[in-house]
Amino acid sequence: MSNYSARVLGCVKKALPVAIKTSIWFLKIMLPVSLFVTLLSYFNILPYISSFASPLFTLIGLPGDAALVFVTSIFTNIYTVIALLSTLDFSVRESLIMATMCLISHNFVVETIVLQKTGSSAVWMVILRVLGSFVAAIGLNWLLPEMSGKMMAETAVSLGFWETMLHWLESSVMLGLKIVLVISGLMILQRLLEEFGILKILSAMLSPLMRLFGLNPDVAFLWLVGNTVGLAYGSAIMMDYAKTGKLGHQEADLLNHHLAISHSQLEDPLLFAVMGLPAGWLIFPRVVLAVIVVWIRRGIYLLQVRVHPPVKVENISL
Repeated sequence: MSNYSARVLGCVKKALPVAIKTSIWFLKIMLPVSLFVTLLSYFNILPYISSFASPLFTLIGLPGDAALVFVTSIFTNIYTVIALLSTLDFSVRESLIMATMCLISHNFVVETIVLQKTGSSAVWMVILRVLGSFVAAIGLNWLLPEMSGKMMAETAVSLGFWETMLHWLESSVMLGLKIVLVISGLMILQRLLEEFGILKILSAMLSPLMRLFGLNPDVAFLWLVGNTVGLAYGSAIMMDYAKTGKLGHQEADLLNHHLAISHSQLEDPLLFAVMGLPAGWLIFPRVVLAVIVVWIRRGIYLLQVRVHPPVKVENISL
């Protein structure tokens, strides 16, 4: 029993310093970004930015106000999107398409940095997510049946400047605590799973699914983390894997292509489901699109190897 306790304590001691360091790094990025977006929203600048994209949304069968929701999601998180959707007069069908687009494209600043630090091009990840959002919107606009009813719209409450700043400060403190707790918990869990050999069992169990998705079975735990708590909260483990060399560049890049389209499949769809949107339509189209994207990327890798095969270096004895 003492040996078991010592191993658990050792995992905690190894995980906490990394978790705290990553949490601080994460907050240094997130807090200035959230303050900047709060100011953009307070001074009504986001609607001005989104007005340029309105014609594009009308082309795919959505109201011009959909541009405001999409642009807001790029700068913020899903909670802000839900708050905004609740104030607009969208139908259930339109809200479902918008929700899917925002589930793919949200919180770009933080999540793009995470994807870049784990082996992918930041510019390409942004392009991929924006393109993926519109492909998903066009596909859903074609596939979705007619849905009766409107979303329950609420009246937006305007706050004064200092009230807005106080609300930002309160939410930031709560968010900071949540980030530290979640990241620390995930890092400790990962260390424990490795220490007691559970990670290998988990990878073996998910191996057929990973291969179907075009991913290496070794990324099973990272895929599970990304699809439950999301990219932001799972960043600590993902960056730790990349830093320690537990994952090759190609495997990490393929996983990022999947997670860029399909992540946080637990909490975020449930939040929209509370608003009356069908969770199945918010989950499965993103998974299918992510699988297609990964297999295309894998095909590009194979093509690059055929066009530019690796040069074999022969040992020359002197």
